[in-house]
Amino acid sequence: MGTTGGTSGDDRHEHGSERGSPHGSVLGGRYELRGRLGAGGTSLVWDAYDVARGRPVVVKELRPGGDPDPQAYRRWRERLRREVRVLTTAVNQHLATVYDLGERDGRVWIVMERLDPRSLADRMGEWDGRPHAPEIARIGLEVLRGLRALYAAGVAHRDVKPRNILFRPDGPAVLVDHLGLTFVDEDTVVGTPAYMAPERFTPSPCPAAAEAMLEADLWSLGVTLYEAVEGVVPFQGESVGELMSAVLNDPPRPMRYAGPLRPLIEGLLVKDPERRLTAEQAEALLRTVAREEPSWPDPPARARAAPASVGAMRSAPGRVL
Repeated sequence: MGTTGGTSGDDRHEHGSERGSPHGSVLGGRYELRGRLGAGGTSLVWDAYDVARGRPVVVKELRPGGDPDPQAYRRWRERLRREVRVLTTAVNQHLATVYDLGERDGRVWIVMERLDPRSLADRMGEWDGRPHAPEIARIGLEVLRGLRALYAAGVAHRDVKPRNILFRPDGPAVLVDHLGLTFVDEDTVVGTPAYMAPERFTPSPCPAAAEAMLEADLWSLGVTLYEAVEGVVPFQGESVGELMSAVLNDPPRPMRYAGPLRPLIEGLLVKDPERRLTAEQAEALLRTVAREEPSWPDPPARARAAPASVGAMRSAPGRVL
């Protein structure tokens, strides 16, 4: 397993079960796989232990969708390496740390820090009564700060939702994507329809610029916060087509429990991205409700979290992160 983090090894250093079921294997002579945590699409997530550092980690096994030809596989692999190199620079307490990257048997492995596997979605299912607005605002604020760190590194998330929000043992929220990053081709629609912004249902022939991608992620944060206070998503449908129609054309269902979060959520769920709350405005409102500051400041100009040099960014619904 060759890696970016300085570890090395080949199959002589690895042991365990057969190729298709690596439980018990030691990757790169260092990462012992101890059990499967989950699966989704083209990935598997493993509970693992870094024997060199003496710490628990998570290993995400990634494979390209379908059966790509060798040239397509090489492009996929190189893009994955570039994305991970970028994400290792996005150091933020609200993003999971990426430790290592390697390859074995035609599969790529990403090693990241171990978080509490219970997501915000799991916690929401356990809440007794309506949650405390400042607590929801704190979680939203931490997720937003993780998003802004991603955009500062030139990476879009594109799948913000309660199941992609985990927590550190000491409490802070961490933005992830299925316990790690999902990497896709530029022409692939990424995300979960119930949380996707309306503009993402109308494909453009040109790659989205950083500003537009941030606006879409802010909508998804609004849907997430709406669900946290109301217990359901604001737009529903019996099919994906009906759901898309509701997102594009219908107002969100009236909120009953949002309280001081109402202006924030309503501002994030504006269908016109140019009229939607900016990241700066959303952070100011969240800080007020979370009681980090006493009042709402003057509305800032529509400056964006991502630098102008980012341009058209790649999507990494992430996260390892």
